[in-house]
Amino acid sequence: MFDADPVAIRRSLSRMLASPPLSGLAAEARGVAELVLAESLNNVAEHAYDEGGGSIEVTLRQDPDGILCQIVDSGRSMPNGRLPEGQLPTNTNAQLQDLPEGGFGWHLIRSLCADLSYTRSEGKNLLMYLIPG
Repeated sequence: MFDADPVAIRRSLSRMLASPPLSGLAAEARGVAELVLAESLNNVAEHAYDEGGGSIEVTLRQDPDGILCQIVDSGRSMPNGRLPEGQLPTNTNAQLQDLPEGGFGWHLIRSLCADLSYTRSEGKNLLMYLIPG
């Protein structure tokens, strides 16, 4: 368990990558894991806690198909109680400030993971996915 702030997230992610099961992945799979975990954890800090602080619990477990990841927080629930679609913007001429929130990161997570699921129970968010490896 660690605080949902950028410094704590970077520190914790570094520790996760240096320890099993992530340390046993090939370099490319470890890079994918780092990218997906960083995006997921930063989403919790930025959106679930609204950068107001809270804690995050991450459980990683080896699976025959990769690494099972479970992220639990007590922040705000996902909009409408479901995962964002993660659609990329169709207007390629849009200015940076006009791009929609929630597209790129969720598109990335959905593209790189399998078995993505989200539930909310007893005031806690539970995000689970498989990082192929």
